[in-house]
Amino acid sequence: MKTKKELKEAYKQMEFPIGVFQIENKINNKVLIDCSMDMQSKWNRHKMELRFGNHRNRILQNDWNIHGEEHFVFKVLAELKNEEKDTFNYNKELKTLQAMVVEEFEIKNLY
Repeated sequence: MKTKKELKEAYKQMEFPIGVFQIENKINNKVLIDCSMDMQSKWNRHKMELRFGNHRNRILQNDWNIHGEEHFVFKVLAELKNEEKDTFNYNKELKTLQAMVVEEFEIKNLY
């Protein structure tokens, strides 16, 4: 069995998907565009907030309450490669990438 220290070190070495994603309402085609250094964890956070009825986007929450979880899908729109550089500003790059994705896909039906 691994020690706590070994488990922490193994966690630090893990790479998580970095990028831009959308949560799409399949009923009205509205989307929430978001970005994260760990997209899967961020998606899980959005789902938990929606399930508990306390998502910060009240319009999205209302649609979730009306249509149900089964009518929402998570989709990765763009990913950044892990550069492993301490000087690389992922947050700035993610925000730029998010804006580019919205413009490129001509997404107009946003939450």
